[in-house]
Amino acid sequence: MNARVKAWLEILGDLFWLRPALVVLGCILLAQFGVWLETAHVAGFDPSSPDTNWGYSGGAEGARALLSAIASSNIGVAGTTFSITIAALTLASGQMGPRLLRNFIRDGRNQTVLGIFLGAFAYALMVLRTVRTVEEDPFVPHLAITGALVLALVAVGTLVWFVHHIATSINIETVVDAVQQDLCKAIATHTRDEPGADRPGNPPTGRAVAATGGGYVQALDEDALADWAHERGISVTLRVRPGDYVPSGFPIAVLSAPVEGAETAILDAVTLGRRPAALQDPEYSVRQLVEIAVRALSPDINDPFTAGSVVDHLGDALCRIAPRHLPTGVVLRAGRTVLIHPVTDYDGLCDAMFHMIRQNAAGSVHVLGRMLDVLARVAEVERRPDRAADLARHAGLVIAAARRDVADPSDLADLEDRYCRLRGAAPDGG
Repeated sequence: MNARVKAWLEILGDLFWLRPALVVLGCILLAQFGVWLETAHVAGFDPSSPDTNWGYSGGAEGARALLSAIASSNIGVAGTTFSITIAALTLASGQMGPRLLRNFIRDGRNQTVLGIFLGAFAYALMVLRTVRTVEEDPFVPHLAITGALVLALVAVGTLVWFVHHIATSINIETVVDAVQQDLCKAIATHTRDEPGADRPGNPPTGRAVAATGGGYVQALDEDALADWAHERGISVTLRVRPGDYVPSGFPIAVLSAPVEGAETAILDAVTLGRRPAALQDPEYSVRQLVEIAVRALSPDINDPFTAGSVVDHLGDALCRIAPRHLPTGVVLRAGRTVLIHPVTDYDGLCDAMFHMIRQNAAGSVHVLGRMLDVLARVAEVERRPDRAADLARHAGLVIAAARRDVADPSDLADLEDRYCRLRGAAPDGG
């Protein structure tokens, strides 16, 4: 699938109104279908023998009262549901950061719940308009009214489930685990079983192609761009990657030789948007987890246990990367390098995970100790010397911060002991 189409689908997931609108439309069509079945005499109820009917078998006045009650109650509960959702978003924004709101907005369960209540309201209204009394050429769509009763019962069960879902979804451990699952999916998508081609050491030279508009790089169609470059016998070196912000007029690519139509081809392959997207950015979920930890370490919240939990989940992500290879950003066609683009390497990934947490730990023995423990466990799993050196570098930064900020000698001695165990766990002995 084209990267631009994937980015468009990613944006659609951020539209909180889209799924409720589809559910409401489906309920309206269902109401019309139920009324049509009865007017066409394809299905219906026999009001003269109510004992044989399993659904609604009353008259027009009762039908109007029933449908009015269903419509008014569902629209009222829909407003309550929306208020509960806003309260949950406010709490999440204050405690976990505004960027975490995307996870709650994209939650299809919240969207579906709102759609069910609004859909039941719309269904009841569509059926209510067809009910006629004796003075109006009597007509009572018994089958459609039975459907309204079923929807009302579904709405009751949905309300109970929604309260449970909201109560669990704003739990900090649930949020951290959900973001970590997104990170695991990104790792599985952006890592490989085999190593990629080595990056050339020479800096790119040639004609630069500038972006016509600014924005965040949301997606990169590397296959299409590599095929285009291969067909024209040139190489393209991109200077931006998904997640980077591109100012207007910034040269985003360098061509080895001038080619007609290059600007159009490159701008078609690079999708820019107003905000970052998780589609091709492996650091997106990392930044979300780090934001949770940094906010937990703020003086207003002062929750080192949450920060420690985040560090544990980041360590799990590094352990998942250990047996796999990160992409090098080099694309070959027929044995020739046609595309080079920036990628997230292991060093940069560790920096994104640990730098801000360490800087904001500010002498928290619990968090610094947890970081050393996690780094030691990852070092036991990791077998590549260059990655082990990155882990040892971060452990050195952690112990340096502890020596600077931790005043209690016994706490500092404990951290020093953990640091020594980490150095012994490294494949090369430190």
